[in-house]
Amino acid sequence: LHYGTLLGSRACAHMAAAAWASGFLTALLHTANTFSLPLCHGNALGQFFCEVPHILKLSCSTSYIRDVGLTVVGACITIGCFVFIVFSYMQIFRVVLWIPSEQGQHKAFSTCLPHLAVVSLYISTGTFASLKPPSISSPSLDVSVTVLYSVVPPALNPSSTD
Repeated sequence: LHYGTLLGSRACAHMAAAAWASGFLTALLHTANTFSLPLCHGNALGQFFCEVPHILKLSCSTSYIRDVGLTVVGACITIGCFVFIVFSYMQIFRVVLWIPSEQGQHKAFSTCLPHLAVVSLYISTGTFASLKPPSISSPSLDVSVTVLYSVVPPALNPSSTD
């Protein structure tokens, strides 16, 4: 699909700016939160990535408020992205159904559906990683889930091969 042609360059610029701004604000929040923590349990993590929830476990301070704040901000961003993705795909599918040739519809759907599957994998595993109860947490499960949402989706993303 040619987003620039279908949406116009202004809409594409707005979408890119929104993605960059939300990513920057999230990174700023995580960075400020992390650097304000007093660490008393050492600084070694037995994880694949150095993620904020695991850093919070090393803190001497009570991290309940920080956990809730990070979860709320993360949930708002995730829900916003999810709503945008669903809305976008509804528009795309509406346009695809108006394509007169069956071959054109098939080509468009064969591009969109794998991308939607990868996005769904990313969102579902990321949400699970953020909201799973501590009672089922284990280092091996944490590493597996982290790999599922950070390594697998970019490797499978069909738009990266266009």
